[in-house]
Amino acid sequence: MSFDEFDVVVVGGGPAGATAAHDLARQGRSVMLLDKAGRIKPCGGAIPPRLIRDFDIPNHMIVARVNAARMIAPSDAEVDMPIDGGYVGMVDRDGFDEFLRVRAATAGAERRIGSFERIEHDADGVAVVAYTPKGATEEIRVRARCIIGADGARSQVAKQSVKGADKIPCVFAYHEIVEAPTTEAPNYDATRCDVFYQGKLSPDFYAWIFPHGDKVSIGTGSAHKGFSLRGSVSELRASTGLDKVRTIRREGAPIPLKPLKRWDNGRDVVLAGDAAGVVAPSSGEGIYYAMLCGRLAADAAAEFCATGRASALATARKRFMKAHGRVFLILGIMQYFWYSSDKRREKFVAICRDKDVQRLTWEAYMNKELVKRDPMAHVKIFFKDLAHLVGLAGPRVAPASSTSRGDA
Repeated sequence: MSFDEFDVVVVGGGPAGATAAHDLARQGRSVMLLDKAGRIKPCGGAIPPRLIRDFDIPNHMIVARVNAARMIAPSDAEVDMPIDGGYVGMVDRDGFDEFLRVRAATAGAERRIGSFERIEHDADGVAVVAYTPKGATEEIRVRARCIIGADGARSQVAKQSVKGADKIPCVFAYHEIVEAPTTEAPNYDATRCDVFYQGKLSPDFYAWIFPHGDKVSIGTGSAHKGFSLRGSVSELRASTGLDKVRTIRREGAPIPLKPLKRWDNGRDVVLAGDAAGVVAPSSGEGIYYAMLCGRLAADAAAEFCATGRASALATARKRFMKAHGRVFLILGIMQYFWYSSDKRREKFVAICRDKDVQRLTWEAYMNKELVKRDPMAHVKIFFKDLAHLVGLAGPRVAPASSTSRGDA
C-alpha cells in the first residue's frame, strides 16, 4: 500500500502543536497537523507580553487587557498587585487555538481532523501514524520521518513512545465561561484578575475569576480526588454574584504538574506542551511554555530530519530546561509549601503586599526570566519571607471591606 508521506506529523492542535506545525511549514518541511475538532481546554487565558512579541499575536486575538491582579486570602483579606506600565493579555482558547491552527495551515501545514490511534513502523523502519478521520470508521495511515506528540496531558503518543510518560502527575482543572456581568457582580473588574487562595475553593491550588472581554472564566483546580470542582466554582459564583449571569460553556481537563524527565523516544518521537508536562507549578501558566516548547520541538524535529541523528530530538528538553528549569523548580517549592494550609496561604497573600515582591513578580512574569538586577530587593524579600515563616511577621493584609487598590 502507498501512504502519504510527511517530514513531520504533529499530533495535537493546541498552542504547542499548532506552533510546531507553523514553524516547520515556514522552514519548508512537509507537515501534517492532526487534531480533534471541538475540544477547548479549560484555561484562564492569560498571555504575557513576551508571548505576544515572540509569537506575533495580533491585537484582535486579545479579548481583554489586565493591569492588575487581586489576591484573596482565606480570611477574605485582599491585596492588589497593579502592573506598572504594562498589561497582561487575555485570550479565549476557543478562538485563540483555532487562529493558531489556521495560521499553521496558511504557512503550508496540511491540516487533518481525526483521532490518533497508534504509531507503527514499516519494514524499512519509517514511522507510520494511524488515525481515524472524524466521522469515519476506517483508519488512515501516513508515513512520517518524525512525530511531534502535542496531544495533551494524557498524551497517547507519549504513552506509546516515551518511557515513564504514563505516570505523569496531574491536577484536574475545571472552569465555566459566563457572560460578563453588568450590575450583577459589583466587585468584578474587567481589567483585573482575581485569584482566590482559599482551601474551601481548592485544597492545593487556587481558584480564579479572569476577564475575557464580554465573557469571564471562573475556575479552580485540584489534585485531591473527591474534591468537587463544580461545587467549588458554584460556591465562588454565588459569593461574587456571578451565579446571576448566563453560563456559556463548561470545560474540564487534566493539567500536568511538572515536566517529564524525557521528551523523546531516541528514535523518531518528541513531545511538546502538556504532553511534555510544561505547565508552571504554583501559577498554572501553560500557554507561553506550550508555545515555546512547540517551537523547540519543531527545531529539534527539523534538525533530526536534516541530519538523521536521533540525538537531535533531545535538544528540545535540554534547551527548555536550561531556560526555565530553575523557574519551575522554585515555583514547585512555592506551591508545595505555601498552598499546603490556609494558615500558610494567609501569609503568602500577606507577602504579596510587599512592593518589591510585586515588582519582581511582574517583571519575571512579563519577560519570562528571573530578574537578576537589583539584588538588594531579593535580599529584602528573603528576610521578609523568613520572618513570615518563623512567625515574626503577622498577616497584615487589608480586610475585604477596605480599599486596597492603589496602596498594595
